[in-house]
Amino acid sequence: MRINGFLGELVKSPRVCNEYSYNFVLFGEPSASTPWGFSFYGHHLCLNVFFYQSHVVISPWFTGAEPNEIDEGPYAGTRILQNEEKLGLKLMQSLPAEKQGKAQTYKLLQDPAMPHGRWNHDDQRHLCGAYRDNRVVPYEGILVGSEMDETQRWLVTKILEEYLVYLPTKARELRLKQMESWYHETYFCWIGGYGNEDAFYYRIQSPVVIVEFDHHSGVFLTNKEPAKFHIHTLLRTPNGGDYGMALRPLIQAGVEQKYLWEEGK
Repeated sequence: MRINGFLGELVKSPRVCNEYSYNFVLFGEPSASTPWGFSFYGHHLCLNVFFYQSHVVISPWFTGAEPNEIDEGPYAGTRILQNEEKLGLKLMQSLPAEKQGKAQTYKLLQDPAMPHGRWNHDDQRHLCGAYRDNRVVPYEGILVGSEMDETQRWLVTKILEEYLVYLPTKARELRLKQMESWYHETYFCWIGGYGNEDAFYYRIQSPVVIVEFDHHSGVFLTNKEPAKFHIHTLLRTPNGGDYGMALRPLIQAGVEQKYLWEEGK
């Protein structure tokens, strides 16, 4: 939100981009026993948060920044999304050449080899952005469980930890443990170069999580080619996990149990 305000100052459009141009929508009534949630959204930020008893689901979410660092003013020094960038690049660079070639689905960020629709102006390389609920995304790249060594799997875990930053500590630990248990069906893929200065895209995908990282070209700023200071990231929970949908059978069972108790059955 602070970076959005900084962007508004840079492009002299503070009424469009500012620190507080965000929306809050409440669903249901906050409760320790019944389901409820909220959505918090605006430019470069969209959080969908669902609660049911001890369960918390923060999915899907989207975070971006253009630029990703504030270099002047009261918030100078603020920088976001650099850890996801550094860890992803470190992982790709650590792979042997044969596996780099297999992980790299396209060499260019806007590659002529891409089929129609693989790149678009708004989402660029993202597959799971807005209006993509329940999208079926084919697996690409290399398997984390069987084609990476222990150090590389550790880097995958560190990346996923960054993508779980919105969760409370205990929920984050449980979610990460679930993701690790699926490393045998978790894929890592890459688009673009992997030199230190290259812009790039990567995705980590399994039956229980999809995370995407993408360097974008300019929207408010003037870079026509993707640059490392314009970043989009997102997380989805496939197979019915977004918005807490996978908890519906549990909620329904709780409702039925409450009804039977109230009816004396």
